Amino acid sequence: MMFLYHYFDESVGPFVSLSDLPIDQAQAVLETIKQTKPGSQSAQRQDTYVEYRRHCEQIIRTEFKRKGGLVKRPTPHYMVVEHSPWLSTWFEHSACIKIPIEEFERNTISFTYGDSMPTFSPKVNDGKEYRHTLYTYDEILTIIEKYGLPQTWNNDGQYGPERYIEAHIWNDEPVNKYRDGSLPRI
Repeated sequence: MMFLYHYFDESVGPFVSLSDLPIDQAQAVLETIKQTKPGSQSAQRQDTYVEYRRHCEQIIRTEFKRKGGLVKRPTPHYMVVEHSPWLSTWFEHSACIKIPIEEFERNTISFTYGDSMPTFSPKVNDGKEYRHTLYTYDEILTIIEKYGLPQTWNNDGQYGPERYIEAHIWNDEPVNKYRDGSLPRI
């Protein structure tokens, strides 16, 4: 059985995304994070992060639609396949939600083998077959069978930027019940 994990700052709550905000507001929130939570991974993001994130999301949305995926929201909620020790350290007040894949409509989830930003970065050109590629559920199972989970063989990032498999949830429905905190968190 596959589980999807969502890591977040407990003081902010789960499934909160800069991508849901207008660009100027998202940039202001990122600046506030840099000032108020300098120890968090988010505070280390470059000044062009918001624009690049939106560009990457446009790529994965377009690719997912091309593959027949069902997009029910303009930007995805981000999760990862199975536990990522590295992601669990990203936030000053780190929390996690673990959801079985069965709770999701599989045609509303896309995947990248590694984080989508380096996966689609023009700067990462090492010839690996999963670069510049978006996967459906059935396709990612084949890639996992072939390469395993990145957090197993590359949690420290020594062998490249892929440290986990990113899952893009294109539907609010399955995550809404986890937003209010009434369901258990890890």
